[in-house]
Amino acid sequence: MFFLGISVARAGRRVNLSTTKFKMTLQNGSIIATQNCSNTADKKNSLRWDLTLEEIRHRTKRLIQQIKQAYDSVGSVDMSKVCFENTLQVLANAKSDYAASRHMLDFPQYVSPCKEVRSASTEADKLLSDFDVEVSMRADVFQRLIVLQEKQSNDLLPESKRFLERLIKLGKRNGLHLSKDIQEEVKSISKQISELSIDFNQNLNEENTMLLFSQEELEGLAESYVNGLERTEDGWFKVTLAYPHYFPLMKRCHVPETRRKMEAAFHSRCKDVNTTILEQLIELRAKLAKLVGFSSHANYVLEMTMAKNSENVAQFLDELYMSLKPVGEQERHYLLSLKHAECKRRGLVFDGQIHAWDMPYYMNQVEQVKFAVDKDKLIEYFPLEVVTEGLLNIYQDLLGLRFKQVENAHVWHDSVKLYSVLDSVTEDEIGQFYLDLHPREGKYGHAACFGLQPGCLGPNGDRRIPVAAMVANFTKPTNNWPSLLQHHEVETFFHEFGHVMHELCSRTQYAEFSGMQVETDFVEVPSQMLENWVWEKEPLRKMSRHYKDGSPIPDSLLDKLIASRVANTGLMNLRQILLSKVDQSLHTKDSSDTAAEFAKHSRDILGIPATPGTNMMASFSHLAGGYDGQYYSYLWSEVYSMDIFVSRFKKEGIMNPKVGREYRRVVLEAGGSVDGMDILRTFLGREPCQDSFFQCKGLAQTITEQNSP
Repeated sequence: MFFLGISVARAGRRVNLSTTKFKMTLQNGSIIATQNCSNTADKKNSLRWDLTLEEIRHRTKRLIQQIKQAYDSVGSVDMSKVCFENTLQVLANAKSDYAASRHMLDFPQYVSPCKEVRSASTEADKLLSDFDVEVSMRADVFQRLIVLQEKQSNDLLPESKRFLERLIKLGKRNGLHLSKDIQEEVKSISKQISELSIDFNQNLNEENTMLLFSQEELEGLAESYVNGLERTEDGWFKVTLAYPHYFPLMKRCHVPETRRKMEAAFHSRCKDVNTTILEQLIELRAKLAKLVGFSSHANYVLEMTMAKNSENVAQFLDELYMSLKPVGEQERHYLLSLKHAECKRRGLVFDGQIHAWDMPYYMNQVEQVKFAVDKDKLIEYFPLEVVTEGLLNIYQDLLGLRFKQVENAHVWHDSVKLYSVLDSVTEDEIGQFYLDLHPREGKYGHAACFGLQPGCLGPNGDRRIPVAAMVANFTKPTNNWPSLLQHHEVETFFHEFGHVMHELCSRTQYAEFSGMQVETDFVEVPSQMLENWVWEKEPLRKMSRHYKDGSPIPDSLLDKLIASRVANTGLMNLRQILLSKVDQSLHTKDSSDTAAEFAKHSRDILGIPATPGTNMMASFSHLAGGYDGQYYSYLWSEVYSMDIFVSRFKKEGIMNPKVGREYRRVVLEAGGSVDGMDILRTFLGREPCQDSFFQCKGLAQTITEQNSP
């Protein structure tokens, strides 16, 4: 996932801190104790992670004053003297400076090992988010941009013209062409939405529920999993709701009651407080949309996407649902047969129903029964260090890059690493990225890419290098056991690092279009496309070795893994449709009971009831992280990403550097300076289509049969 707003990006997501929102307070403002807090290795990366509480507060106020001065200067330009240099260029420079300075202040809330600093960062984020609303409502600036468009639009270079048109469109979406009363109401609601979104995600970041289980209650779990658990003094195993604990347990634990307790706790995270927040957000978003002339919040946000409106999204999801429904029904019946057989084998009561806590467990059995994938054996070939080395080599070879770890780097935690990215031909540095891969208390709990410094031209015309961070929660190694990744975690790693490459390879003039600042339903295309490499033999061999003796994965195990890609295709994609439809339903209404809405769609689409007393929506951070009304983007993007992979890389060579560099030049370097559809047409050499999506899902024959007369 990428974060919209800091720039965040499935459990991954993208995060963009300055548009949506997602801390160390030390006594007396003392300096945070991090390792190697010396100056940054490269002056082009001026980001600091050792700010005291007082420095965070002071820098926040100073940044607001600095950017306000820039907007004041534009807003005071004599209308007859409006030109590119005193309006658009001033705003471009301000936006570039603002993004990098801001992320030093609002990013620590996701990663700082100190709770007080996380809190200070959250407070800074709230102040800056209020300020974002203020500058977005500057009617004086908007009026001068209108004048510039009338006077000089045809004289501007394409990216400058696009920047101007975007600012004017955003101004109209904020009601700056409407009455002063409406503008004030838009401003008030926008500030409330911003603050509630920050609170929603802070609640999730600070959530630390832990359950205690006996050895017997964890029956079926791998030795590596149990060895990695902490224990109480009287021998109980501590199991948290963090991904490395939750998902393996749900897939492997033989004890239904253990799985039920975990699933109920997982989907009750922050239930009371975040349900209230989310339902307030839904009402406020609907109200704001109507104020500025839209029928719903969904239509308001979709205006800026490839899909354009909720009707097109509904049609896309309905058509996909009809194609997947029969496949999903067959798969659900098969899960039920597996449950019946297991209940009989273990002497358990069979209730004739697949519950929410059954799904991951029996879907995992499908892979074992139908494809004979030995997950316990497979994980031994994916030690994190080997996966990281292989992944970095693949991306370097494919995209024409070279990664160099920065020694004694200035980071926020001693487990974090910083890398410099060089062009393999020119040796020019094009960017830097951090890897923060293990869970910590208070850390962002999913996997995401955070854009920290935009790549664009600075005020003096020099290129500012982009900086990004990949944040994940892979199992931490212990003294007795290495960090071993499940294959789906390897896929997540590849996905999120694809977002990192999008951030670092872009070559735009303006910060507004840097990296992942693209349409929300295009932003996942590059990272989803690169997921395909973890399903191909050659790259899999490059990023795997047995953790004990370094031996390669046996061909038999590799073949079974690759064949299992189509396992549970119907149910997994129907779940994405479920979440997309719930999102659309919530954001095409004026108010909603979020728990009831999810329960209804789960029953109707998956045929599986939501667990009573839970509300998955209260921990669905996408809805407060920039994907509100736009969760369909994952499926929408996947259609295009599969077309790119099959039509170019699969056809011309998945490790073909010529295709890889063309991909870097056409898709990644463009950032948001070109429409997503135009990027696709250029790289594909034709209009995109859905055929490859269904082919890769193993559904091509099913779709053909459905379409036959």
